[in-house]
Amino acid sequence: MTNAPAVDTRPIVAITMGDASGIGPEIIMKALARPDVYAICRPLVVGDARRLREADALTKTGLTVAALQEPAGATYEIGTVDCIDLGLIPAGHPFGQLSTISGEGAYRYIERATRLVEAGEADAICTAPLSKEALHAAGHKYPGHTELLAHLTGTPEVSMMLVAPKLRVIHVTTHIGLMDAIRKIEPGLVERVIARGHATLVKAGIAEPRIGVCGINPHAGENGLFGQGEEEEKIIPAVQACQAKGWSVTGPLPADTLFFRAARGDFDLVVAMYHDQGHGPVKVMGLEAGVNITIGLPVIRTSVDHGTAFDIAGKGIADEGSLIEALRQAVDLAPKRSK
Repeated sequence: MTNAPAVDTRPIVAITMGDASGIGPEIIMKALARPDVYAICRPLVVGDARRLREADALTKTGLTVAALQEPAGATYEIGTVDCIDLGLIPAGHPFGQLSTISGEGAYRYIERATRLVEAGEADAICTAPLSKEALHAAGHKYPGHTELLAHLTGTPEVSMMLVAPKLRVIHVTTHIGLMDAIRKIEPGLVERVIARGHATLVKAGIAEPRIGVCGINPHAGENGLFGQGEEEEKIIPAVQACQAKGWSVTGPLPADTLFFRAARGDFDLVVAMYHDQGHGPVKVMGLEAGVNITIGLPVIRTSVDHGTAFDIAGKGIADEGSLIEALRQAVDLAPKRSK
């Protein structure tokens, strides 16, 4: 009687190349030169094999790039980068410059990765950075990855969670102006965002997450002294609804002290009301190791928490730390394959 071959339980993570004119190709090659990445997952790049080879020359990683049409041909062995090759980027395409070619590529990589996960050929998506301006120039009018993935998966509402050392933040609103954000915030939306964050942390192994909710105004309105009653109208009913479920939800609290308390360990998650309220503290705490997670999609998606860095693209000096952390988060959140 022969033993059946061992099943590889490492999740397959589809890594999208992002904007080919930015640092995405370089940080991918640097990350995939590390054996510890292969110890936790099977990385499958969705992008352009020729561009990755150019990035290899820049970073001097000495890796082989295997150009594939389908995942079945991947070997997932250290030393070889398996790439679903869409062949969209011409040879010698300039780094560090806004390009509609790169914008179109960024869209197509995400589209293909999404279909791979939906077909069961990958378990999660990890995205290198794209340029919103290039994406728009190519005719894809989405504010960023989060909204694009929501469209591709037919998901009506998602949330952005940022993770940095000692801090997790989920956002009620993201890529809209401040006045529009305040108008958009309402109790039902706040409650749904808290619920998505709570469910994500429970899935990640935190049985009873402690959640702190930011106010909108300075000092969370200070009992009506600041603002026009936004905390009472828009936030408190949602907090009370979540508390009625038995969850540990506190707020609204002044954002300046809440982030300090969360970094100290008093809370497992902060609920930010708008983009800069949440992004600023996270990027101060750990830009290089920050991770962006889209919550509420039918597919797992994590991302670096930095941009395309056109100013250093093509120099081979970009830091891959955030991408490695994003891969770790994707592995933690991905459905577990049977042994």
